[in-house]
Amino acid sequence: MTSGASVAALLALQPAWAAFSGRPLVLLSRSVGIGESYIPNRLQRGEAADVVIVADDVLWHCMAQGWVLPDSRVPLHQSLIGMAVREGAAKPDISTVDLFQQVLLAAKSVGYSASASGDYLAGELWPRLGIADRVMPKAKRIGHERIAAVVARGEVEIGFEQISELLPEPGIAHVTPLSPGAQRATLFSGGVAAASGDPAVACAFLQWLRSPPARQAFSDSGLEPLEA
Repeated sequence: MTSGASVAALLALQPAWAAFSGRPLVLLSRSVGIGESYIPNRLQRGEAADVVIVADDVLWHCMAQGWVLPDSRVPLHQSLIGMAVREGAAKPDISTVDLFQQVLLAAKSVGYSASASGDYLAGELWPRLGIADRVMPKAKRIGHERIAAVVARGEVEIGFEQISELLPEPGIAHVTPLSPGAQRATLFSGGVAAASGDPAVACAFLQWLRSPPARQAFSDSGLEPLEA
C-alpha cells in the first residue's frame, strides 16, 4: 500500500523488481486520501499488505498501532509541493513568497489535497502568511482523486499537490516547485506490514528501494531519493 507520491516511481519499477526477485509488485492502494481509502483505516480493518509506504509521520502512527513492524522502517525519499494550472492557462510566477501570496489572493478558486501537503498549506503556511481567512473560503480540499484532475476539469483555478503526483497527469500546465520560503519537504518511509505473509521478502524489497535503479526511478518521478 502506498500513498500517491510514490505511485509513479513504483509503477516504473514493476518490471525491474520482477526481474530482480522473480516476484510481482502489486500496488493495493494508490493514495492515503481520507475516509475508507485512508491507508491507516485500511490497515485497521485488517486489509492485507506486505509493505506500507506513506509520509513518515503516518508510518510512525501505523507502527505505534501495531499495523507496521516497528523495526522495519526505511526512509526512502523526500517530496516537494508543486502548483498546477489548467493546460493553456498562464503559468503564474510563484518564485518568491510575495508573488506566491499574490497568486493565491488573486485566484478565484484553490484546490489542495487531503494529505501531507494539504495539511501543511491549510494548517500551517496560509495561517503563517496571514492569508488563511481570504484563501480558505475559496479553497476546496480534495480527498478522493488527484488535484490535477480537478484542475484539468476547470473546477479550481490553481491546485497544490506533491510534485510526483502532478507530473504524470494530463490536462495541466505544471508549475514547480513552491518558492523556498513557502516550500515543505515531506519525508516518505516504508515499513513491513504486520500482516505480511512474507516479511523477509517485504524487508528485502524495502532495501532494494534504496538501490541505484530505484533511486533513479524516484528521481525521474520528481522525488528526492535519500542517500543509501
